[in-house]
Amino acid sequence: MCKISVCILTFLIAILAKADPSGDGIFFDGQTYYEVPQSEISVDPTGFSVSCWVKSDLDTSQIYLNMGAAGSGFTLYLYDVDPAVRMLVENDPPSYLSAKALPTPTNTWIHYTGTYDGSYIRIYTNGYLKATTAAAVNRTAFDYSLQIGAVPDKPDRMMSGYMEDIRIWNRAISSNEVTSIFQEVTTGSVTNDLIALWNSDGVGESSLISQIAGGPDAYWYDSAELLEMGTPGTGFNGIWYFNQESGDEYVYKYSGGLGTYCAKHIPMAWYSAETNRTYFCYGGTDEQNSTLFHMVSYYDHNTGKVARPTCIMDKYTTDAHDNPVINLDDQGYIWIFHSSHGTGRPSYITRSVNPHDISRFRVMYTGNFSYPQPFYYPGKGFMFMHTWYSPERGMFLMTSNPDGTEWSSRQMISYIERGHYQVSRMWRGLKTGTAFNMHPDGLGLNYRTNLYYMQSDDFGVTWTTVDGTVLTIPISDAATPALVFEYESWPRNVYMKDINYDSQGNPHILFVLSKGYESGPENGPREWRIARWDGSSWTNINTGIVSDNNYDTGSLYMDSDTCWRITGPTRTGPQAYNPGGEISMWETCDAGQSWKRVKKMTWNSEYNHTYLRRPVNVHPDFYGLWADGHGRQPSESRLYFCNSKGDVFLLPQVMTEDFAMPQRVYKTPGTVMLLQGGE
Repeated sequence: MCKISVCILTFLIAILAKADPSGDGIFFDGQTYYEVPQSEISVDPTGFSVSCWVKSDLDTSQIYLNMGAAGSGFTLYLYDVDPAVRMLVENDPPSYLSAKALPTPTNTWIHYTGTYDGSYIRIYTNGYLKATTAAAVNRTAFDYSLQIGAVPDKPDRMMSGYMEDIRIWNRAISSNEVTSIFQEVTTGSVTNDLIALWNSDGVGESSLISQIAGGPDAYWYDSAELLEMGTPGTGFNGIWYFNQESGDEYVYKYSGGLGTYCAKHIPMAWYSAETNRTYFCYGGTDEQNSTLFHMVSYYDHNTGKVARPTCIMDKYTTDAHDNPVINLDDQGYIWIFHSSHGTGRPSYITRSVNPHDISRFRVMYTGNFSYPQPFYYPGKGFMFMHTWYSPERGMFLMTSNPDGTEWSSRQMISYIERGHYQVSRMWRGLKTGTAFNMHPDGLGLNYRTNLYYMQSDDFGVTWTTVDGTVLTIPISDAATPALVFEYESWPRNVYMKDINYDSQGNPHILFVLSKGYESGPENGPREWRIARWDGSSWTNINTGIVSDNNYDTGSLYMDSDTCWRITGPTRTGPQAYNPGGEISMWETCDAGQSWKRVKKMTWNSEYNHTYLRRPVNVHPDFYGLWADGHGRQPSESRLYFCNSKGDVFLLPQVMTEDFAMPQRVYKTPGTVMLLQGGE
């Protein structure tokens, strides 16, 4: 019986897959989709047809063609609950009916057609009628945009695989016409009332061009609807976020005001000498902390004022892993890289419409990436280091052309055991280096250990160790020559914080060691260390600085080859053993042999201060950017910056004008003892 069933199944599959489309197919990555605005295409609800070739790589619910939210308009899709491929029509709002066909194999080209004539819904598979459902029409219009590969309110149903030869008619085509279309006959009556036709030959950089003269274009959209990209903000308010409840007095693994989170999002601020401004971005929110806004602003060093922030987009999540980063190119355009935590949400790259102007942005790229670390090389383009969950935290690279309109395919550069966290920096437009740890097999992703470094001076074509040894990419061996210090056998967790270079291009890596991932004194002390390459060997510098949480994060500054600074939350804050604390500035002038605290920058605070971030081309008047927030419960979160003297300034939480003077924090943020604009 089993052998006969297998033979029958094989025969049926052979019949179903007897033909492939002539084109290669339009790729859908499960994160992004195409959309045609309602103004561009009008489908007659009393009589219409849709068809497409599909090759899905998943057997879960997948959307092929859709108008409206789930259960409205129409949808041609695979539904995995029945399971069945459905042609759904909302014939009598809000009621809908559907015709269903049996599901078909994954990774196999299948042709589907759905028709509706005002009385019956029909669905066809590879030219054959599979089901008919009576559905009398009781509506006059479909007031929706058309989505190709998604339904807006069900991001888990986005298309993953390929589609080809997508067609829409404003009439119910006949069974004979369905067979002709399956056989790729493109003449005669099959062209009558054909209002849209797309295939892989018409896919450009950012649009799917209709093959019908005067027909609609489809634009690449995402599962998170974009705001008008240039909405003035009402003030500086950061996102509050937590990760992983711990079930103890510390409440969470980490939490707090995380608008400048995380250390692996680089950079968040960029000084432009041309305009004498420091541009910066952060994760903002509304009064209810109900969503994550991607915000951008700048500090004008000429006036001492800060610009009202611009909200570029609503990310439709409260996950601070989706926070943005910023770059400026050699033309002065401002670039924002909009991250996503894993592959469940789309990512974007946007560029200001005008140079040095934060008021308007446009999408330049959609796809998926996490922990973005882009660096712009004048005359070349972006060298974009990032993480891609494939399925876990692999290190990847993409590059662009000079104006960012073309992007290379994603290249894996390292994937040791369960992946990595990394911190990267560019040195003088000559090379990019990255320092990273790794997640060992069998211990879970809360464990990370070892310290590695590699660099490229040819725009990511070749990667070497610090002494020039060429590496085989992607790296996959924990004992790679890129290993700087081994901590797996200690055992110690390694938390990446920052990387900087001396005048000779020698890397200095700031990291924190701890005994485990949980909050609390048991895993202390958290040691702040620097791995220094002196031109011939690595030195492991124990600064003597300790703090009380693994996620205490600051920045490393190189004032000279021997005088360095660390600025960050190294003192215990009001929520002890939760991330952040009180900010201090530390200094060494003997290349790390001895350290002294030169200033306590905050004290007696209401909330912990977290994630102090160093700008690119740092200016002494805007030296670091961070946020505060309660370490154990949701709270407001305020944004701050400091100068190189350690003076602290609060960014205004409410703005009614285009510019405002930041408030000098005279004594303590907790009691809001402030002076306007300075001493």
